[in-house]
Amino acid sequence: MTLSGIIGYFLAVCVGLSLGLIGGGGSILAVPVLIYVMGVQVKSAIAMSLVIVGVVSLIGIVPHWQQGNVNFKIAVLFAPGAMLGAYIGARMATLPLITPTIQLGLFISMMLLAAYFMIQNSNHEPVPAEVDTQITQEKSSHFPSWFAIPLEGLGVGIITGLVGTGGGFMIIPALVLLGNTPIRQAIGTSLAIIVFKSISGFIGYLGSIPVDINLMLTFSLAASAGMLIGAYLTQFLEAKQLEKGFGYFVILVAIFMLLKWQ
Repeated sequence: MTLSGIIGYFLAVCVGLSLGLIGGGGSILAVPVLIYVMGVQVKSAIAMSLVIVGVVSLIGIVPHWQQGNVNFKIAVLFAPGAMLGAYIGARMATLPLITPTIQLGLFISMMLLAAYFMIQNSNHEPVPAEVDTQITQEKSSHFPSWFAIPLEGLGVGIITGLVGTGGGFMIIPALVLLGNTPIRQAIGTSLAIIVFKSISGFIGYLGSIPVDINLMLTFSLAASAGMLIGAYLTQFLEAKQLEKGFGYFVILVAIFMLLKWQ
């Protein structure tokens, strides 16, 4: 294995760590690693990142499900729209109009948006579980959840299919605000939604974009190991501070990508 390969798989573990520790940031790291370290083309990297993040999220569901933090009713309401949107976004990405340069520019924009939300979210004090549930129950949406949630899912899915990102940092607020879901349930439920929309998004790329199956699978395995490590470390580390630091790190990666963008 080459030096770049060793570095790439080490960073794959870091992708899983980010998902395990803060519940997001998987594709934000996976895509740059695949492009700049593993030498994968932009469109292929985005397509492959969907499977990688989907596999890691599937593993991450288990501890949340055991703790009762996966709301399948909300997931069923959100997932169909997200799956349809991800497929549409992926098909859009395969059009000649959407060049790798445009796609990468959109991805960098989403990175900066995600970093902003991560930094902002880290400034809020964590809410005890019982208070979290009480506050959520007192909230009301301006639109019926049966309409607003699928619509939000469609929009998030299109972004995911088009640029590969738009996972937890977009889904979790939508579930909390539109579905009146307690934040802990929103985090666990978002992982289930990510799995389904990642599958449909990848299907949208199949046959149009070349994919390195072996690299995708081995990268997924390394990232999954990182997820398990990250989930274990949450017992000892403060997630809020980690999220803030990760947000600033994402900004640095985005700046690096902007300098390389052409």
